Amino acid sequence: MDRPDPRMNPPSVLITGGNGFLGRAVVERCLARGYAVRVYGRSDLAADLAPRVTFHRGDLADAAALTAAIKGCDYVFHVAAKAGVWGRWDDYVRSNITGTETVVQACREHGVKALVYTSTPSVVFNGESFRGADETLPYGTEFLCAYAETKATAERRALEAASETLKVCALRPHLIWGPGDHHLFPRVLARARAGKLRIVGDGTNKVDVTHVDTAADAHLGALDALLAGRANGKAYFLSQGEPVNLWDFINRLVVGAGLPPVTKQMPLRRAYAIGSVMEALWTILPLKGEPPMTRFVAVELAKDHWFDVSAAQRDLGLKPAVDTWAELDRLAATFRS
Repeated sequence: MDRPDPRMNPPSVLITGGNGFLGRAVVERCLARGYAVRVYGRSDLAADLAPRVTFHRGDLADAAALTAAIKGCDYVFHVAAKAGVWGRWDDYVRSNITGTETVVQACREHGVKALVYTSTPSVVFNGESFRGADETLPYGTEFLCAYAETKATAERRALEAASETLKVCALRPHLIWGPGDHHLFPRVLARARAGKLRIVGDGTNKVDVTHVDTAADAHLGALDALLAGRANGKAYFLSQGEPVNLWDFINRLVVGAGLPPVTKQMPLRRAYAIGSVMEALWTILPLKGEPPMTRFVAVELAKDHWFDVSAAQRDLGLKPAVDTWAELDRLAATFRS
């Protein structure tokens, strides 16, 4: 679908956040298709990537640099965002809301045909469990963190821009993991090594997980769907297709990395109260980094969060790129040293 003919000028595509974990995987797939790839980001490109793409340096608050990177593109993958569960509200607004508005406006002004926006299931966060819920869920109202709230507004802005001339869809991958992850698994293992990891709640909650290759494949599938006349104006949950018990998943990683399993537990109510106190301390003092616990994290660690991904399977061709447990075991072994 709209694959480049080597005898003609290939489509030009921009990936914001192409230096990052998911963004890099999307970049590699675009290169494999023969697209002329541009990457927008703040940090230097990896040495093996630099000769193969055009690099535009800037952050999401730099409207001029972001617009210049988009000018002349056929397609845009807007992957970059300010993530994390703690930080200044204004920083999240500038990166996630204003940055997305700039992307949308530049796409409109410069004739971009398709925009795939990387969102998050956190846009529907309401403090409750989700068990097989689908995209009819309303946006949340009590988000408990700036990331979730600003991403919900940004997703709205992106989808509101969908038209026949600029086709747009939003993807909501849950808990992305895999090789090249420098955040999720390393942080979990660091806390486990320090003896600070606790099972929050009763330990039976199930969640969706999404391997980075599954998520990246779905991004290219979303582009194909938009160009084929499907998915325009829609949001999609993404995952491996089968929820896992969160603490079985974490302990498989921990034990595979050569550490003792996590067995100590903490009731959700206590974790939530600790998170509330820590948020207050980090606000008043303020302290550096993220609080070890927040209310949002307490809820996410204790409750079910898995979604019906049949819409993405139907429209985007979503399917797991790897076997979840076999790949988790392989990856865990790389952390043993």
